[in-house]
Amino acid sequence: MTTSEKEILLLNSDKYFNRLLAIIESVPSRKIGLSIETLERDKNFRDVVMHLYEWHAMLERWYREGMDGDIPFMPAPGYKWSKIGHLNMRTWETYQDVTLNQAIKKLKLSHERVMELIRSHTNEEIMTKNTFFYFVEDSG
Repeated sequence: MTTSEKEILLLNSDKYFNRLLAIIESVPSRKIGLSIETLERDKNFRDVVMHLYEWHAMLERWYREGMDGDIPFMPAPGYKWSKIGHLNMRTWETYQDVTLNQAIKKLKLSHERVMELIRSHTNEEIMTKNTFFYFVEDSG
């Protein structure tokens, strides 16, 4: 029997999620909270973890709205794909008071919710474009 795209998606999602957690856990506790000096948005593990968490939350919103028969505003209300950098910066600003431990707990929960969402559908439902909602492309 061949492995379906859904099964590969589930396996890879868990594999890379666990790899990320292993990398974070491998850092000595005295260094895990350090930030790097960079002009880039993400400066520490918390920033990366909360960025992933927020994208899980957006996926869940898109899914709920699509399942309700609505056309989700993508990527988020008030933002176009061409302004994704602004949305990502807003996300970064939103979570600056969250600890790394809180961030990891939130991400573990959102990861499991997304995995359950995937498990609840057939391979065909997941891999067929526009099954749940229509993507609205913005031109600018």
